[in-house]
Amino acid sequence: MEPQDDELIRFEAEGAAPLPPATIDGHVARDGARIWYASYGAGPAVILLHGGLGHSGNWGYQVPALVGSGRRVVLIDSRGHGRSSRDARPYSYELMAADVLAVMDELSLDKAAFVGWSDGACIALILAATVPSRVEGVFFFACNMDPSGTREFVPTPVIDRCFSRHAKDYAALSATPDDFNGFVEAVSLMMRTEPNYQAEDLGRIGVPVAIVLGEHDEFIKPEHAEYLARTIPNAEMIFLPGVSHFAPLQRPAEFNAAVLSFLDGLPS
Repeated sequence: MEPQDDELIRFEAEGAAPLPPATIDGHVARDGARIWYASYGAGPAVILLHGGLGHSGNWGYQVPALVGSGRRVVLIDSRGHGRSSRDARPYSYELMAADVLAVMDELSLDKAAFVGWSDGACIALILAATVPSRVEGVFFFACNMDPSGTREFVPTPVIDRCFSRHAKDYAALSATPDDFNGFVEAVSLMMRTEPNYQAEDLGRIGVPVAIVLGEHDEFIKPEHAEYLARTIPNAEMIFLPGVSHFAPLQRPAEFNAAVLSFLDGLPS
């Protein structure tokens, strides 16, 4: 069992656990960007979508657990994040959702379950709403579906440590390593103004969804998570005790157990 890192001290210093060797990795060209992906293991496909300003390496504690459960795990760096490039157009969640479909097509994946974290959760739920035939289910962790769902930003030492790690990783991985400030500004603009899904949009989602929130999440209002769980048909609400927006890093064993329980409950 991985040790706890509630204050993200280890994450700031070292990052998450290193990813295992990939079965396949590469880039797919789509709409002005080169999107990096990697695939691990074999079995039913699970796509992990990281949070804003991060990259797929942040899932280092999740990949071995999922592969060990007999699943194929696919990682994708969102456009402009990690090893993926972008063009000059503004970020949008719909654009990044289309990038995910391009990777699925490249890997000949007709359908997958999704585990999304923050911005990655938003991308996953947009896919569930717009192309449900490609989505087995969505584990929607720590995200909002309209701007009213976010708390007023208050810096904390944990957030600062996470941001520090993101800056180091961006410099190490990006094709534009000196543009971190511009990258943060562009992603932050998207976060402030998107997504804008209404209750009627959410009410049409027909795939299995778990709405998941850490007890101490710094960014998402718990009442917004509860609203999502009420509004999406048959959605499950899961609160993770003792963790915040960074649960996959803080207490990976507990987070992984919740993910595996959700995936095991999907229709086969």
